[in-house]
Amino acid sequence: MPLFTPFTAHSVTRATALRTLLAGALLSLAPLSQAQQVLRVTAIPDESPTELARKAGPLMKYLEAKLAVKVEYTPVTDYAASVEALVNKKVDMAWFGGFTFVQAQVRSNGKIIPLVQREEDEKFKSVFISADPAIKSLADLKGKDVSFGSQSSTSGHLMPRSFLLQAGLNPEQDFRRVAYSGAHDATIAAVASGKVQAGALNISVWDKFVADKKVDTSKVQVFYTTPPYYDYNWSVHADMPAALRDKITQAFLALNKNTPEGKEVLELQRATRFIPTKVENYKSIEAAARSAGLL
Repeated sequence: MPLFTPFTAHSVTRATALRTLLAGALLSLAPLSQAQQVLRVTAIPDESPTELARKAGPLMKYLEAKLAVKVEYTPVTDYAASVEALVNKKVDMAWFGGFTFVQAQVRSNGKIIPLVQREEDEKFKSVFISADPAIKSLADLKGKDVSFGSQSSTSGHLMPRSFLLQAGLNPEQDFRRVAYSGAHDATIAAVASGKVQAGALNISVWDKFVADKKVDTSKVQVFYTTPPYYDYNWSVHADMPAALRDKITQAFLALNKNTPEGKEVLELQRATRFIPTKVENYKSIEAAARSAGLL
């Protein structure tokens, strides 16, 4: 009996068939392996591209180390682009505001999963600011030029609009002009320069500008702060393998301000810590959007 099988055309055929079968099996695992090789991330452009890139760098580096995969951050031009990118799986994870998350949920027929949010996002707020000393309340905005941020912004448009409506003010009817700056920092600039008499933005960006002395608070001041609501989160597509979703979640939850790395990431993200979140947290955002005719 021979000690080995002769290398014949028949054996080559069998070997080829085996390789084809193995390739097919590996191909069926491709979504998992590819997701683990490169994690593609984006974020709503609620601030300047420079600031977004500064905030993203250390977080992407941290996730790479925790997940043992390459993490790529890709900026988008507007809020709608971030929604389409995750819904169409052009990216694997996105930083959404509450409203963009709801838009993505509706657009994907419920296939977007929110993983984590900052502790601050449980009770987020918006502020209305003005450089006009005569403006002291929402009622004083009648007949004025007022700027929101992006039309798809939760804290820069949807929720401020919702609270205005609750106060009996309809922006299109009661304001002289409704403007959209595109981002929170741009709203501050529009108010400070006198392009508009007032503007609405998220409290986190405002507090950061005040702390960094990027705004003269002797001239531009907050005259109204909204009640709290749920806002931002990190979301993924439901087609992402559950094991990878869990690893990402655990990486965020492990961030600790008592470590140098954790302190840097959390401070840039303006977070004390990250906590788990769920779809139900954003039902009030969806209700506000439908009530305002924005969804």
